[in-house]
Amino acid sequence: MRKSKLKPFSLGFEVNSEVQTGSANEYIYRCLRSLIMYGEILPGTSMTLRGVGKEFGVSMTPIREAVRRLVAEGALNLSISGRISTPELTNDRIEELASLRALLEPDLATRALPRAHSALIERLEATNALIAKAIRAESSVDYIRYNLEFHRSLYLRAQAPATLALLETVWLQLGPTMRSLYGKLQRTNSPEHHQSIIEALKVGDEPSLRLAVKADVTQGLKLLAQ
Repeated sequence: MRKSKLKPFSLGFEVNSEVQTGSANEYIYRCLRSLIMYGEILPGTSMTLRGVGKEFGVSMTPIREAVRRLVAEGALNLSISGRISTPELTNDRIEELASLRALLEPDLATRALPRAHSALIERLEATNALIAKAIRAESSVDYIRYNLEFHRSLYLRAQAPATLALLETVWLQLGPTMRSLYGKLQRTNSPEHHQSIIEALKVGDEPSLRLAVKADVTQGLKLLAQ
């Protein structure tokens, strides 16, 4: 596929990334995955395989393969009629996914702590500044994107790819719901626990790091489950 900017979807969300070299189904999978993870598609948004194929300008085969992978990851629902939708999570499901985040993320942060050198801390501070910028711009999508980038940057230092892959599946399932959460939070500043995470990394304080990460990843989701 040639490199080009994709036009906005007629469903109301926009593809921001560029087409990359590789198979059509891999590109479509990664593009849809990003749209879902970063909350560009709201919970309960309904589409058809044919409609998605038309937007990407490809045949049904790569669309089916990409959607099949996303359904397997819990990011999409697929009906017998071929209609696909992002799931609307129940309170129990939100609590389950929040519990998984509370289990996985403090562990990844702990594993990353011995490798949390100054370059990582500088990157986290820069990402936090981008989060603040997204809040000022009232961009929920950028807020979610940079918030996950903050966490991913830290967890990559854990050198635990299997655990991180599992966590990203949790983030993926929560993506549309996080968009709904952003509206409830009414953010005016960067997440308060991010600075606590950075300070704990600077001094090598593992207990404080675990507490800050756990509080950061569960506090907001509790609002949705009330």
